[in-house]
Amino acid sequence: MAPKPPFTELEIRTADNGFYQGHSLPIALISKIVMVGLVLWALIFPLTANGSLDAWNWALLQGWNSFYIISVGVFAFFLFALALLPVGKRKLGGPDTVPEFSNFSWFSMMFGAGLGVGLMVFATAEPLGLWGSNPEILAGNVEANSEEALTSAFRYTFLHYGFHAWAIYVVTGLSLAYYAYTRDMPLTIRTALTPLLGRAANGLIGHLVDILGVVATILGVSVTIGFGVSQFVDGVYAVTGMDWLMGPAGEDAAPKPSTVGLLSALGIIMLLSILSAVSGVGRGIKYLSNLNLVLSIILLMTFVIFGSFLFAMTTYATALADYVLSFFALSFEAYSPLTEAAFAGDLDAAAAPVAGELFGGATNPWGSLDGFQGGLGSAVTDAQAAIAALEAEAAPTPEQTAELAALTASLPGLEAAAAVPAAAQMGAYEAGTQGRLFGWQSSWTTFYWAWWIAFSPFVGLFLARISRGRTVRGFILGCVIAPAMVCFAWMTILGGTAIDLELSGVAEGSIIAASNTNKLFVTLGHMISGGFLTGITIMCVVLIMTFLVTSADSGILVMNTIMSGGEQETGIKHRIIWGLIMTGVIGALIIAGNSGGANPLDSLQDAMIIGALPFTIVMVLMVISLIKAMFNDGRREKAGVLVQPSGQPAE
Repeated sequence: MAPKPPFTELEIRTADNGFYQGHSLPIALISKIVMVGLVLWALIFPLTANGSLDAWNWALLQGWNSFYIISVGVFAFFLFALALLPVGKRKLGGPDTVPEFSNFSWFSMMFGAGLGVGLMVFATAEPLGLWGSNPEILAGNVEANSEEALTSAFRYTFLHYGFHAWAIYVVTGLSLAYYAYTRDMPLTIRTALTPLLGRAANGLIGHLVDILGVVATILGVSVTIGFGVSQFVDGVYAVTGMDWLMGPAGEDAAPKPSTVGLLSALGIIMLLSILSAVSGVGRGIKYLSNLNLVLSIILLMTFVIFGSFLFAMTTYATALADYVLSFFALSFEAYSPLTEAAFAGDLDAAAAPVAGELFGGATNPWGSLDGFQGGLGSAVTDAQAAIAALEAEAAPTPEQTAELAALTASLPGLEAAAAVPAAAQMGAYEAGTQGRLFGWQSSWTTFYWAWWIAFSPFVGLFLARISRGRTVRGFILGCVIAPAMVCFAWMTILGGTAIDLELSGVAEGSIIAASNTNKLFVTLGHMISGGFLTGITIMCVVLIMTFLVTSADSGILVMNTIMSGGEQETGIKHRIIWGLIMTGVIGALIIAGNSGGANPLDSLQDAMIIGALPFTIVMVLMVISLIKAMFNDGRREKAGVLVQPSGQPAE
């Protein structure tokens, strides 16, 4: 029996006239209602929003951390398998279709779309952070911030910016490109699930898939802009010294951008982004992308000439070999949460009675054994000081009275924990290893996977748009291997220089102590000086600004493309509206995060991880759909059945 032609009659109804002409009403309205609702909630009830997002995020990670990790591992191995199999020779288009862009132009556009602000913020922060905390350090195999920790630091740096990360983009991009160029279907998210959904893709389920793509995109782009705006403020402060841009420094922490500074910078960036989006891809994004490339090369050459280039290249070679050898374990090594009951069961008799007091410190992924043991004594001292201060209040408030009672009740347990013998404390720290590993992975690797996944509708659609005429194999290798290798070099040269400055004692801990978004500027301050430093700092501020504008205006255009059923030309008024909505989302969540007394970007990150989960499920279904489509298309080729529009059920 000959296989049936594939289902290609995807019909996305759009409004014929009125304000939403050319847009799908269900997708546009529901997406806006969700985003505007998030903005209003965060503005009206900032403390509630911050606390709820944090609680939901933690609950989600408790149950879904392994799903995130394993899904991304499957994406990477699935794509490499496709590249190796005969199906890799299949063209994205007809047999005579040739690529629209040269290899160089194709790669430049792909790299500019997939990265930008992330490489500016985390080029030094990522390797340095992982040099101080990664699974090898948490397991006690190497000491933090030591030469021995270099290999594992770059192993996980390469994980977060390497083949796995780019595989996320390519799963979405390949799925969209395959159906667009072999079946002449629209470039929208639901298209990638038509082999599974069939005619259901024309209805409510299809709308839901596209809405999830819009929500994921706006949250992913929002986090990117949030980080970039923070670094933009750091850079402007380094040049101008305007104190209002920065908040007060913590007791043991460097100052971070103030809420007023972040919101002011956000307003400037988003205004430029909306203007660029209104001007269209041909003008705005094209010119900004060219400027980004030139400035990026200048920054890289600054580090090559004045940084630790030899150290970086030696590290690059050893780290790449280690990453490849660890590839399978990195793909599927998912850590599970540790319950307090399980922790207590592994303690000896001296520590078991105070398991509750020991649990938090022993499972803290950012602590150390020395910090854990020292913290037990500090907790007692701090509690005693707080009790004395509250008892000295002449007219305590009800809240102070309740706090005094809680501290008094907890003090005996804290004193008992501090009195546990050192050997038993070490045993408790060892018992908390699984909890530390889970806490580290869920807040670091899983955050990255959620970020890349949330960004994938935007980048995947763009990759599909520029890849007509490529083979499946060429698309995979070109979009996974090539940009990852450049990321490795960038991270090693900039991050390696920062680590070498710390190892040699030149930086004296100043780069480590700086905030993530300020580490790049502190590193430059140890490399160069005078007018040259000022000039490079200004250039970095301009580069961050252009990367931000490129990311934001591209995200605005992609969201409108999804809502218009795959049309590339969308109305100006809708670009402006979505630019304003994105500004509101970022600003409201910055306010909510700051009102909780934590990092102003925490609420943004929590919302993104939550919003990325449904789209992760969509991506898993994309993989299943693509396997089904390619298998059945192989059967059709053998049977001589043409791939053409059909009213038959999906295959």
